[in-house]
Amino acid sequence: MDISTEAFENGRKEERFTIIDVREQLEYHSFNLGGINIPLGRLAAAIEEEEFDKDEAIVVLCQRGLRSKTAAQMLVAAGYTRVQNLAGGLLAWNKKYHE
Repeated sequence: MDISTEAFENGRKEERFTIIDVREQLEYHSFNLGGINIPLGRLAAAIEEEEFDKDEAIVVLCQRGLRSKTAAQMLVAAGYTRVQNLAGGLLAWNKKYHE
C-alpha cells in the first residue's frame, strides 16, 4: 500500500495519479506538492460524496506518512482499489528531493 519517494516522484512528474494531501490547510499552504488538500478530518465526508472514481490511482500524503496511512485505509475500506500512501510522507520526500 506504500509508494516510495522515487516511484512517487516519477509518477508525479508524469501525472499518473491523483494526489490527496491530508494535512491541515495551514500546513498545505506553507508547502505542498500540488494535488488536492482534504484534511483527514474531512476525508470521510469527501468519500461519502464520492468525489473520486473508485478505480482511479490515488496517492495520499501528509507530513510523516501517519495521517495518510489512516486516509489510505479509509479509502480502501470505502472500496477504492488503487490507493497508495507516500512512505515517510513529505519529510522523506524533502530529504531526497528538496525543491
